Amino acid sequence: MNFHKRMLVAIATFTLLTGITALAGDTSSLRPPKGAKVAIVVFEDLQCPDCGRTEPLLEETAKKYNIPIVRHDFPLPQHSWSFDAHVLGRYFDTKSPEVGEEWRKFCLNNQSSITKQNLQGIAQKFAEQHGMEIPVFVDPTGELTNKVKADFALGQRVGVEHTPTIYIVSNTQRGTPFVEVVDRTQMFQLVDQMFKQAEEIPAAKPTKTASKKTASKKKTTANKTQ
Repeated sequence: MNFHKRMLVAIATFTLLTGITALAGDTSSLRPPKGAKVAIVVFEDLQCPDCGRTEPLLEETAKKYNIPIVRHDFPLPQHSWSFDAHVLGRYFDTKSPEVGEEWRKFCLNNQSSITKQNLQGIAQKFAEQHGMEIPVFVDPTGELTNKVKADFALGQRVGVEHTPTIYIVSNTQRGTPFVEVVDRTQMFQLVDQMFKQAEEIPAAKPTKTASKKTASKKKTTANKTQ
């Protein structure tokens, strides 16, 4: 086998293995919440600058289409305060899911003013503004930390390699139930496509037995009238 053929075989093998790896990801979590046809699923790092830049687009899309944002913790190890901020987000969730969501948005929109040193103070002030206090030990049992780690592990199983990783997901039982948003300028277009796909799910048809019963009932009614 000459060098050119060996290179073609090597490239083909690499492509195949890459495809298999992508398909091997656990994508079972890429579904909208119960009651939603379409949703945004995002794996994010609260200290990630690109996550901060993308947040306004996520909020605009969610508002425009009235769809939920499902956020997953994916704090990167190189960021100094991100993991602690995610744990705090989990703490606020235990008090109110809405406050937890507000905390995440606050962090994403105010990254430049947050440091590892002032994070606790900022969180305490945020809590006071929402009529609550943060205890000295936010996570004494480690339960909240484990939830953040579990989300990170989920992202790894899905195949997340960077933040933010964004998916538009639908409840369709056929076609493609999710798509990753690679080009964010196509966000609205992808949501439109997912809604169209979700709405194409055929409605259940009445059974023949039910139809016969209905027809029989109509016939009986007609005879009585006569």
